[in-house]
Amino acid sequence: MKRFLLTLAFPLFFVGCANNPTHMAFSPQVPNITQHSYNATPISLDTVDARSNEYVARFMEEGTKTRLVGPSEPPQMLLDEVFRNGFSQVGYQIDPGASSSVQIQLQELQMDVTKKTFGYEAKHSVVISVQARNSSQELNKQYRAKGTLKGPLTPDFASLEMDMNKLLGQLTGEILNDPELNQFLQQ
Repeated sequence: MKRFLLTLAFPLFFVGCANNPTHMAFSPQVPNITQHSYNATPISLDTVDARSNEYVARFMEEGTKTRLVGPSEPPQMLLDEVFRNGFSQVGYQIDPGASSSVQIQLQELQMDVTKKTFGYEAKHSVVISVQARNSSQELNKQYRAKGTLKGPLTPDFASLEMDMNKLLGQLTGEILNDPELNQFLQQ
């Protein structure tokens, strides 16, 4: 009987170990573009990670130490690629010497996962600031997105990553399709 119980418990030990990754992988995609520029306006683009924390997730469970999880790739690099591709799809020409510029600042990218008795709750938020300059003016805007994910038992990293990617896609789409920002860059 002991041998049987040991045989059943052995795989569960490895499942528990596999459930504690040290990094989260994000892969934001270029969202659907609805706003288009028809004259290939040149803009310079810079993406900055201005977050005060290097982690992207905090796992909290009563009676245990909070576990911090970092990104597998720098979020600044991932967002830079998304915005370069996105602004190109909108119709802008990315040119480092252009007189109009856009600086994307990642202010917050965080997920707080709280383990409860019969499940978990993950609250996540993304804040991105945009500073746009043309030849005579400056436009500063801040974009925010928040989400919550609840589930039974312990959180599945794939679900958490997918939910955060969805939130990033929503926010990048809001920025790329923002009529005020696009009108400002066209001046």
